[in-house]
Amino acid sequence: DDELQTDGNRSGHFQNGELGLAPTNEEVIRLIAAQLAAIGDQFDKEIQERVVNDLVQHFRNENLSREEITRHMSRAVGELIRSIPPDMEQEKAMLVLAMLLTKKILNTVPSLLQRVYNATLNYMNQQFHDYIVNMVSQTA
Repeated sequence: DDELQTDGNRSGHFQNGELGLAPTNEEVIRLIAAQLAAIGDQFDKEIQERVVNDLVQHFRNENLSREEITRHMSRAVGELIRSIPPDMEQEKAMLVLAMLLTKKILNTVPSLLQRVYNATLNYMNQQFHDYIVNMVSQTA
């Protein structure tokens, strides 16, 4: 049920009342995913190992609450957004950076999958819900 799709081949939805997108054309979701992946490839070099390792340490800390983890993710994205070209839409860049951080953390420590997935889902729902819904509706 809580399946993490990172390749853009299947549309997903958030559960438990989170980011419930109306049924959409899967092709629209694939197009958006491809665009975000292309941006991610450009940003990939900007994410320093130090930022990833710092987040890994926070995710490993079982005493941190969901909200604290979300704050750490937000801080890391905020730190990285400074290196993004100013002509790029900031919300889109932040969304891509969050997804890239998630990917890099999971590549570093795969055992953190569930915790990282839940934190990323929470972060995206808090920060980008309206943006994602708007992006899907504009592309449809």
